[in-house]
Amino acid sequence: MSKISQNVHERLRAVTERIRERSQDRAEYLRRMDMAQQRGSARAGLSCTNLAHGFAASDAPDKDALKRMRWPNVAIVSAYNDMLSAHQPLEKYPALIKHAAREAGAIAQFAGGVPAMCDGVTQGQPGMELSLFSRDVIAMATGVALAHNMFDSALCLGVCDKIVPGLLMGALAFGHLPVIFVPGGPMPSGVPNKEKARIRQLYAEGKVGRDALLESEAGSYHSAGTCTFYGTANSNQMLMEVMGLHIPGSAFVPPNTPLRDALTAAAAQRAARITALGSEYLPLARMVDEAAIVNAIVGLLATGGSTNHTLHLVAMARCAGIAITWDDFSDLSTVVPLLTRIYPNGSADVNRFQMAGGMAFLIRELLDAGLLHDAVNTVMGRGLRAYAAEPWLDAGALAWRPAPAASGDLDVLRPASNPFSHHGGLRLLTGNLGRAVIKTSAMKAEHHVVEAPAVVFDDQEAVIAAFKAGALSRDCVVVVRFQGPRANGMPELHQLTPSLGSLQSRGFHVALVTDGRMSGASGSVPAAIHVSPEVVSGGPLGRVRDGDILRLDCHTGVLEARVPDVLWQQRQIPTLDAAKNEFGSGRELFASLRRVAGDAEAGAISLM
Repeated sequence: MSKISQNVHERLRAVTERIRERSQDRAEYLRRMDMAQQRGSARAGLSCTNLAHGFAASDAPDKDALKRMRWPNVAIVSAYNDMLSAHQPLEKYPALIKHAAREAGAIAQFAGGVPAMCDGVTQGQPGMELSLFSRDVIAMATGVALAHNMFDSALCLGVCDKIVPGLLMGALAFGHLPVIFVPGGPMPSGVPNKEKARIRQLYAEGKVGRDALLESEAGSYHSAGTCTFYGTANSNQMLMEVMGLHIPGSAFVPPNTPLRDALTAAAAQRAARITALGSEYLPLARMVDEAAIVNAIVGLLATGGSTNHTLHLVAMARCAGIAITWDDFSDLSTVVPLLTRIYPNGSADVNRFQMAGGMAFLIRELLDAGLLHDAVNTVMGRGLRAYAAEPWLDAGALAWRPAPAASGDLDVLRPASNPFSHHGGLRLLTGNLGRAVIKTSAMKAEHHVVEAPAVVFDDQEAVIAAFKAGALSRDCVVVVRFQGPRANGMPELHQLTPSLGSLQSRGFHVALVTDGRMSGASGSVPAAIHVSPEVVSGGPLGRVRDGDILRLDCHTGVLEARVPDVLWQQRQIPTLDAAKNEFGSGRELFASLRRVAGDAEAGAISLM
């Protein structure tokens, strides 16, 4: 357990202690991880037949090292595929890692691959209904890879939306092992995000055709590397950095560069040094603790990160025996300043953020303001202060230097003494519609309160059809129900952003209320999302009828239908017609996960 420094902000201290008191499963989790720990090499517990199978395909020097039990064996678990631009650079990592491991006196084996969906490809398609639960499948696939008990540590190679959370969830089941996360880095900047959003809105309004839209999209997503807007993928990399699970400075270094390769090699060599065979044993279970989870929430708030992490962080924490709620996010948001403006919270992309000072500057500022726990275990050892430094190549050798004293671009990255906002831009909304989260960091102040008649839909296609027919050209709150985890897998409703944005830009007061998700890149339109309980589980959002006056108030944290309580309680909640999304695009394979999935606030997890 990390001790809380005297220099930590009182709200940070209080929330961390509250989480510790709430996390009744943490002690049992740590007990299991301690029992799983073995002295010496993990493979020493294998029979001769087991071990022979484990090194049968290795070359002679590696076989000899694996037999002798002296060298650690590093597992490589990768989400590589060459359809995802973010994951295509991972193709060459195993060879680089194996070479670097040998230089450090270790073996590295490719332990297994995990699936990697691209939400950008599946947005608005039936396959998007598999996306959220692909996270839990990835966790299970990570468990399969590590279950052979051949390994003394692991490197998890992944970048995008559900992939990093799934990798961490699976790795935490093997929390007795040291684990380092290895990213790929962002693609070069293309068509500016603001211009991309403009073309999307024009297309939604019928003012430009498909050719213009495709040209814009191809200019935005044009190369190997992570998409450069600050959605869930880049929020993942920020989280791994601020939790101390990266080699410092790894998050936003471009792919296929000497510095990126040096950081990947350093991850392999560090993973070899922190196993139980040496004197620096650093198991994952002792790194991901309550303080590290609070640091992750703070990082998310300070950067205006993806709302998807109000699901994923809950699920990741739960896999470490830690219980967090949306109250923790909301309470921390009142004291954590917004220090970045990265699209959709601004016009800049992550490459400009990196050039302005990046994660090293951000972490230094938050540490100095008492808004991050420094006294935590990281893959580098004790203390997060090591991450307030940026990597560089000194005569070809990897080295670190202090973060810049000043931001290189105050329009993108600011010090804690001069933030864009004094709060983190994430609110918990409650009322007779349930509990929801809303991201305010990308919203203009005049949109923080919306009170208007409801228009109720059962899917996003119906919303878009109504928009095109002109039926939404008025003040309205669009309600999209039956979009939760148990209803249809909780696909992102990102296709609604251009239509609702168009209505808002025309002067209408509009908002979205849904038990579904929005994209990690959304935020300019007021959206009360992840409404819990979901409608298919009896959630009160199902009581809303067309014309009801709904109020969404980001100042007071209210989400309510202005309907007399007697009438409200008399209304029946409709039943889901599941036939339309039961089959096709593999959806039938995920039926069992939908049946057991928890509510959004519980992380929408189907594993436990």
